[in-house]
Amino acid sequence: MLVHDFTWIFVVCIIFAFLDAYGIGANDVANSFSTSVSSKSLTLGQACVIAVFTEFLGAFLMGSGTAETIKGKIISIKNFENQPELLMLAMTCALVGSSTWVLFATRNGWPVSTTHAIVGAIIGVGIAAFGPNSVDWSYNGVAKIITSWFISPVCAGIVASIIYLVTKHGVLKHKNSFERGLIAIPLYFGFTAFINAFYIIYKGSPGLNLASASPGAIWGSTVGITVAVMLFCWFFIRPWLVRKLQKKEDLRWYHVFVIPFLGPRPSVTIHSEEEGKAEKGEHEIAEEGDAAPTGVFERIKAVVLHGVRKDVVNCKGERMQKIHDAAIRYDDDTDGQDHHLLVHLPRVCWYSGQYNLLGDAAPTGVFERIKAVVLHGVRKDVVNCKGERMQKIHDAAIRYDDDTEYMYSFLQVITASMASFAHGSNDVANAVGPLSTVYHVWSTGTVDVSGKTPIPLWVLAMGGVAIDLGLITYGYHIMRTLGNKITYHSPTRGFSMELGSSLTVLTASKIGLPVSTTHCITGATAAVGLCNGTASSLNWRIIAWCFLSWILTLPFAGVVAGLLFSFAAYAPKFAL
Repeated sequence: MLVHDFTWIFVVCIIFAFLDAYGIGANDVANSFSTSVSSKSLTLGQACVIAVFTEFLGAFLMGSGTAETIKGKIISIKNFENQPELLMLAMTCALVGSSTWVLFATRNGWPVSTTHAIVGAIIGVGIAAFGPNSVDWSYNGVAKIITSWFISPVCAGIVASIIYLVTKHGVLKHKNSFERGLIAIPLYFGFTAFINAFYIIYKGSPGLNLASASPGAIWGSTVGITVAVMLFCWFFIRPWLVRKLQKKEDLRWYHVFVIPFLGPRPSVTIHSEEEGKAEKGEHEIAEEGDAAPTGVFERIKAVVLHGVRKDVVNCKGERMQKIHDAAIRYDDDTDGQDHHLLVHLPRVCWYSGQYNLLGDAAPTGVFERIKAVVLHGVRKDVVNCKGERMQKIHDAAIRYDDDTEYMYSFLQVITASMASFAHGSNDVANAVGPLSTVYHVWSTGTVDVSGKTPIPLWVLAMGGVAIDLGLITYGYHIMRTLGNKITYHSPTRGFSMELGSSLTVLTASKIGLPVSTTHCITGATAAVGLCNGTASSLNWRIIAWCFLSWILTLPFAGVVAGLLFSFAAYAPKFAL
């Protein structure tokens, strides 16, 4: 094979690598943020804004410097040594099979392992190319993946339930739960910082080679981060919580950083979601018939769109009314025919059904229509679950003091952000790893028999962008499934799920147990739901569908990739 031969395969590979990363963003990022959104610690828009930065920076700055071309050494890359072009074709077909399954599963709201999808696809092309004996079916290969279907959710569920039960009996069930929470919060912050520091150092930053540092440096940096976080929590976050929740002072989130130096603030009687509506500048929005924004994302949007929300059509005043009355009116169906076609018909065709479901008015201007398309994925309701059956499931969960629960929303946001950062640094390789292999073969004409190829920065950047787009435009499907559709979420429950899942992934990775972040968060969610003391607090139908989707991942992705490879590699050729 010559350098830059089969450019069309390289181009097709880029397209499906982008789609695979898009699917990773739509399916896997929900592992980090679904519990935060479902417990209302974050809105869907706020979660997307945070994830855009954490996922991209994790993928671009701390993404793997090298990626194993054949995951887990399922098949040997040496089989392709004398036919580099077949390796290009195999990796491209693997990406087609993986992206097809991940996007199909996301469309149906099934949380699946994107790592297992690409592994299944590679198994498929391996069988198609060299037969079943070329695949390692032992525990070091395929059997280990099957084992992970059971190990991941069980281990994460045990850890998450322990964390939640300690919180439940140590804090939530007591009459003075708020005071107990103030004592426990710094400890939880420190524990969370400790776990997440290890998560980044050992698993989330292979690009920085932090794991190669000396044990003393690793422990010293981790303990230092933990102590710093606990001190910040004690001297800044605790006073902020007391003044905000007990004294009902009018405080914003950014006051946390200056709270020791901030004088008394006026008290407010409006709670959490309602407070702040009377801020300067938000009156103008209310005057134009819109509700004042309540979240950070909505407030930023209100400022950015301030100039295009003005009423420039209606002119008030008696003088203007006389001027307008002096103009002659004609038949609306004649004079306004073009206007009717341009404005009303597209609005009905594109948006009426969608916006009626959300309770929003259909957009009438070009800019509003573009905005509606761009923000389509973050305007979905992924928190509220309608239906009598879901109501019974949520009613089976015990509610605790709102102010105490509110304190844990901070922990949720931090845990979700750190897990998202680490996720971007690791799982982006599922999509860009095969692409980097194809790029290496295309640009050199040879096969790297070591099974590892360097990932160019432009490939990492493309993967990060695709992950972000997948979350923003399509991630709401999995957000719904992993949220309140399985069980009732609250900040304490969500924090326990996220931390239990992260701790399981970290520990299992270091001792060699096969785990998946998707499987872990699903198991943690189910286990914390059972901590309500009744099986009726879980939606067993959704859990069954999730488990079924895990089993289908390997064969579906493998069959699609294997058949496509066979069709391309062994199809009859015409003599020209």
